[in-house]
Amino acid sequence: MGLNPEHRSRTNGGLADSAGWTFFRQWLRNPLSIAAISPSSRQLARRMVAELPEGARRVVELGGGTGVITQALLDHGIEPADLMVVELNEELHHHLKRRFPGARVVCGDARELGLVAERIGWLGEGHADAVVSGLGLLSMNRATQLAIMDSAFSVLAPQGRFIQFTYGPTSPLPRDVLSELGLVSRRARFAWWNMPPATVYVYTRARSKPVKPVQVGTRKRAR
Repeated sequence: MGLNPEHRSRTNGGLADSAGWTFFRQWLRNPLSIAAISPSSRQLARRMVAELPEGARRVVELGGGTGVITQALLDHGIEPADLMVVELNEELHHHLKRRFPGARVVCGDARELGLVAERIGWLGEGHADAVVSGLGLLSMNRATQLAIMDSAFSVLAPQGRFIQFTYGPTSPLPRDVLSELGLVSRRARFAWWNMPPATVYVYTRARSKPVKPVQVGTRKRAR
């Protein structure tokens, strides 16, 4: 006799298997839009959550995927109503809505995050303390990177953080993009057990902007 879905998820990880298959199926359909062939590991999710600002309350997640990082954020203590999860893939979006009915899960484009947040009224309770991203920034062109980061920081509080993981050896955002947006980066934690291994980076607004030198005319001596 076959096991019902609820019993299967309790006994042999059916929920995780279903989520992994959903993710892999979407990767097969459009590999360029999804950064990896498998969901993020729990270790990576913990590494990401560990970089939240102290006392963080309101969080945006970009590219929720199957919900590994979403679950870690909720386990950390983020209230579902204070968590907005943005997922562009329709099937993954529906999966997230079923799995996290209390969170604000929306189907939208990260480049339009400010508009998405306004449309659902999420900004009415204040700006975000952090944006946690599972997007494949490394594979995106410069214009897309600029649009996503600019939109993300439009919903972040002044001291807010953008937390991103990458499979590359360096920051997924080049120096010229950071400079144009007035951001600084910090290499944070490494997740060995992720497949493939991943590094977490944290981006914040630069505390001070460079001051352009002002040419001062030569003072004439008093006679």
